[in-house]
Amino acid sequence: MVSEDWALIVASFFVRVGFFLFGIYQDANFKVRYTDIDYFVFHDAAKYVYEGKSPYARDTYRYTPLLSWLLVPNHYFGWFHLGKIIFVVFDLITGLIIMKLLNQAISKKRALILESIWLLNPMVITISTRGNAESVLCCLIMLTLYYLQKGSYTIAGLLYGLSIHLKIYPIIYCIPMAIFIYYRTSKQGSRAQLTSLLNIGLSTLVTLLGCGWAMYKMYGYEFLDQAYLYHLYRTDHRHNFSIWNMLLYLDSANKGSGGSNLSKYAFVPQLLLALITGCLEWRNPIFDNLLSVLFVQTFAFVAYNKVCTSQYFVWYLIFLPFYLSRSHISWRKSLLMATLWVVTQALWLSQGYYLEFEGKNVFYPGLFVASALFFLTNVWLLGQFITDIKTPVSSTSASKKNN
Repeated sequence: MVSEDWALIVASFFVRVGFFLFGIYQDANFKVRYTDIDYFVFHDAAKYVYEGKSPYARDTYRYTPLLSWLLVPNHYFGWFHLGKIIFVVFDLITGLIIMKLLNQAISKKRALILESIWLLNPMVITISTRGNAESVLCCLIMLTLYYLQKGSYTIAGLLYGLSIHLKIYPIIYCIPMAIFIYYRTSKQGSRAQLTSLLNIGLSTLVTLLGCGWAMYKMYGYEFLDQAYLYHLYRTDHRHNFSIWNMLLYLDSANKGSGGSNLSKYAFVPQLLLALITGCLEWRNPIFDNLLSVLFVQTFAFVAYNKVCTSQYFVWYLIFLPFYLSRSHISWRKSLLMATLWVVTQALWLSQGYYLEFEGKNVFYPGLFVASALFFLTNVWLLGQFITDIKTPVSSTSASKKNN
């Protein structure tokens, strides 16, 4: 089975190479470019860093400077696409960690099938080969969980702090992770519980505050505003699946006359759901249960986020293999759920194409209805996931998974 694991890794590598090469061809020959618009932002920001300037000299660069540093080799070696290779490497490392954790939890044959959900997933492959940096974040999150599972809480905390520095949203995982550690160490006594929680908490703060302080010393308030504060008042409306998309568009068009304040409170239902789903079913404090909870929590967070684009889906796709390893949902219902998710997403993308590439006015009813249908589908899916995760694993099913 080890040879089959490596065969999957090799196959996934060559599939990514194929996507990468086709992307270069598409950029040169088609109207719709393969390369993600964000990659141009990363690349341009890296050029400013290479020249000894601030990455924030590049308009719309709203990330940690570490991301622009990562693409400096683009300019050192003079190859625009080199950063995509870097992202693909992180993508494959993420797959290797998923493989390692799955092989500890279930049968080898079942693990191989579930590993393919990440390693051979066209959406995952497209996002990394288009030059989106989500693979870096996914890799850090999976490394955090890998060391958490091993009980190396200090290392896990250092990696967790770095992932939060890279993007704020992983901070929502602190609650389920803390609950997991609390119950996992309960038999060792309250002192062990407190020590474990302090180790991961302090090491997380060391990395998070250390990176933040270093970036602030180099780039000043502009770093805080663009990397963090901007996300509180952002009004992105282009290529946004969110149900808030239309309101954000109207707000961006009416900045001078005030506009609506409703979008400023979009985080309220999102935050409440993230907190509630992060506390799901902790009567059985095993690592597999933590990963299932993180899947549902992340799905809820993305579904209710006021900005939602395709790359956000990989935030929960990294947990999908683990969730499916414990799911009670039948394959027929799973197929229906996947079909609805894909079809409503495709409907939105068709309207987005007419708007952004054809210049057609499809805001209403086309784009609005598509956003509403995709949101309602995600709400229904979330309900199914929550019901499923609350269903106890019977001893019979558990024994089957271990065979």
